[in-house]
Amino acid sequence: MRQSAAATHDDVPQIAAAMLDRLRTRGPRVHCITNAVAQNFTANVLLSLCCVPSMTLSSEEIAAFVSRSGALLVNLGTFDRERREATEIAVRTAAQEKLPWVLDPVFVDRSAARAEFAHALVKRGPNSIRLNAAEFSTLSGNEPTRGTLAAYARDNKTALGLSGEADLISDGERFAAIANGHALMARVTALGCAASALVAACCAVEPDAWRATAGALVMIGVAGELAAAKSHGPGSFAAAIIDALYTLDGPTLIARAKVT
Repeated sequence: MRQSAAATHDDVPQIAAAMLDRLRTRGPRVHCITNAVAQNFTANVLLSLCCVPSMTLSSEEIAAFVSRSGALLVNLGTFDRERREATEIAVRTAAQEKLPWVLDPVFVDRSAARAEFAHALVKRGPNSIRLNAAEFSTLSGNEPTRGTLAAYARDNKTALGLSGEADLISDGERFAAIANGHALMARVTALGCAASALVAACCAVEPDAWRATAGALVMIGVAGELAAAKSHGPGSFAAAIIDALYTLDGPTLIARAKVT
């Protein structure tokens, strides 16, 4: 895991604002291995921030797509043979090209085979892992606390973004809790998957994985709050959050970020 200059939770709102500008200026390509339910929404979230998504799973071409990308997302939401084979090629290509990649170990708490594969992927050095409490407990064997998050991140040389009532970000040394977001975010399928893709996009423009993870989760959390204010339920919220990301600006991020 690469780190740049030291930063603390007090810096996260400004980090997120600067990262938002870099996303729009650079428009990084992000290759996403994700589940079928999440593909369309994930692509639209990335496009709303001027990023360029690709989703191919073909073993004949995925190496070419990954090598021409700025970052890779590996999401285990649909754990089928095609995605497993694609993941092996994609992670190997990312390592060869020294590209950042993000692991989202979806539902590893529900399947021993999926958990075994996720353990193997963690050993291959993802820059960031975005997951929930049950998934963390399955991978680490511990309940999520500030100490266990730090130990797992440190031992695996990665950054963790743990979703929950407050999102917790740790790389073993630094820690931040982000309290932005809205309850409707849990009522829209693929929003967590899209958040992981946004972490990957931020890793493409920010070599410090802790900064990239924290910045991405502030962006999606603030956008969720803005979208909820204009929504009548999950259906309108799904469209509104894409609009909110599209119109999001640095001063709004700094003013609304709830980071401790």
